[in-house]
Amino acid sequence: MTDKTCVSIGASSPAKLKRDLTEALRKSDYVELRLDFLGPKQIPNFLNSVKKQLRKCICTLRPKSEGGKFSGTERERISILKLIAEFDPYLLDIEYNTLKNKGLHQFIKSNKVNLLVSWHDFSKTPSKEFLKNMVKKMSRFSKNIKIVTTAQTINDTLRILALYRQRPKSINLITFAMGDYGRMSRILCVKLGSPFTYVSLGKPIAPGQFSLDEMRNIFNLQKY
Repeated sequence: MTDKTCVSIGASSPAKLKRDLTEALRKSDYVELRLDFLGPKQIPNFLNSVKKQLRKCICTLRPKSEGGKFSGTERERISILKLIAEFDPYLLDIEYNTLKNKGLHQFIKSNKVNLLVSWHDFSKTPSKEFLKNMVKKMSRFSKNIKIVTTAQTINDTLRILALYRQRPKSINLITFAMGDYGRMSRILCVKLGSPFTYVSLGKPIAPGQFSLDEMRNIFNLQKY
């Protein structure tokens, strides 16, 4: 398994976000573009300015209810998600609950968007049965699935990592746990089948996130 990284970046300034994107792509395999850090009216021009780089980007537009910063209406967010889809990024990350919008789901399906369907629990790690059922329900939307929970104990982390062994082989699964107890899952996930692990350029964007330099050092130590 190749140890690949995806740098999560977010900035309220389009110029800063573009600089961070260029830097991140020099050092990492992929970049998660947190477009919810921008104002809604800034997003179209920003996408036009970086469209050649989007083939290595996972684009997200997280609402506040999903731990993000997008403050517009849900109707406005869905409209922007459709716009992002037209730029054909490497992956478009859309929340499982958002995909219950039939109009958006049909648009994604009709346009053959490379979709990453995601689900987060910011307070706990649910039971094994719940998690397995989530994989099954999410797989109706895409073969690319991201499940992120919050670990309060080591057992929580072990339970989330067990999904790699339990998943159908046709599923491209990214799963790990946030928080201090979940940090080891951010390392082990790529050893168990995740296509990459999320890191930061410096300051963490999510709880327990390693920086790119820290993760590189960990990967290098594992070679000896």
